[in-house]
Amino acid sequence: MSSRIGKEKLIPLLYFLGTILAGSLLLVLPISSKEGSLSYLDALFEATSAVCVTGLAVIDTTKLSRFGQTVIILLIQLGGLGIVTFSTLYIFMPRRRVSVTTHGMIRDYTLSSVEYRTRRTIREIVGWTFGFELIASLVIWPTLARNGYSFYDAIFHSISAFCNAGFSTLQSGMESFRDNVILNVVTMLLIVFGGIGFIVLQDMARFFKKEKRHLSYHSLVVLRTTSALIVLGAIVFYLLEHNHAYKEMSQGSKIMAAFFQSITSRTCGFDTVPQANLSGSSQLATIILMFIGASPGSTGGGIKTVTLYILILVAFRMREGGDTIIDRYRTVTPNTVFKAITALVRGAIIVLFATAILLVAERASGHTIGLETAVFECVSAFGTVGLSIGITPYLTAVSKLVLIAAMFMGRAGLFVLAIPPSKYSPEPFAKYPRADVLL
Repeated sequence: MSSRIGKEKLIPLLYFLGTILAGSLLLVLPISSKEGSLSYLDALFEATSAVCVTGLAVIDTTKLSRFGQTVIILLIQLGGLGIVTFSTLYIFMPRRRVSVTTHGMIRDYTLSSVEYRTRRTIREIVGWTFGFELIASLVIWPTLARNGYSFYDAIFHSISAFCNAGFSTLQSGMESFRDNVILNVVTMLLIVFGGIGFIVLQDMARFFKKEKRHLSYHSLVVLRTTSALIVLGAIVFYLLEHNHAYKEMSQGSKIMAAFFQSITSRTCGFDTVPQANLSGSSQLATIILMFIGASPGSTGGGIKTVTLYILILVAFRMREGGDTIIDRYRTVTPNTVFKAITALVRGAIIVLFATAILLVAERASGHTIGLETAVFECVSAFGTVGLSIGITPYLTAVSKLVLIAAMFMGRAGLFVLAIPPSKYSPEPFAKYPRADVLL
């Protein structure tokens, strides 16, 4: 049974690998670019970034042909629906019955609501995704049309924003619309809704329909943590940049830019102010938010907001000698704490290794970059955010491969690291002595 679980956890991994490979083969075709064929490495980078809904790019999306842009947006859509959706679809659809082991695997990522309503969950995820994207496209279309863009650009932007991807067919991206309230607000709402997770959206819908009296503990944690990060981040960016990068803006534009930076830093690659223009303090704040990322079961990456919440509980609520935490009349089990710590450590290891290799590779090529720049790019890749200080197109082949690996690990890496070995040792009957250490 254990080996079977391992094989089933490989399915989403193989899905993402297959989608990336297919996308790279399409993007390398001459028809995908306006200015000659992409190299396969650049095509692979773009495909990985799109499927992993990251937004880091080695070529401006506006330089791709309409065919190439369509490939990108399809890859974003397929990746943006999330590991939860596609693992559930891939496992559930080919069979009428769902095995106990399959349910166990799905529940690891979707909580208990999937147990009896798997089909309904899938329908709602797909329906809400298309619904949010279509409504947003219709709202922003008049604004874009006045600036010479088509409905295709509105659809592309909406899909990219809701899937937290950050690719754009707009010249200079959102930077040329930093004072436009409608486009900024709609984009921020799409990023937030895409980043809080479908399970939370489902829970909220049932709550407002009065199908249930209270939001789940998970939903409350996600909503509170997300709100706190958005508000605190906006305050930090406003204070740090109102006389620096935001100096020439009106007061209203400064506030809007601060909120946009706070929201996009955790999940998406859009920016209304170039990241290179921000102060070092703001870039550090951005790195922290990118590492935290979005919420479980969402289109975003990072170590997740719930992980941050649990780690804060561990730091400030864990009693000396205790093994459980009580929060809002709920018991946070040691297993949940271990998962949070595991996510933090794995994320840190991926970023550290990626940063070290990138620095060595760039120095070996004679192109030295600063530590803070390397950390920024690697955290952006791991968190599948897509913000960049502007060095991505100029990196060496080795560094691009490092970022490709970081993006993939940030998006599907938890599956890779969580896959159990093909063979297990039998459970020992004897208990080993306790390991006593001083911390």
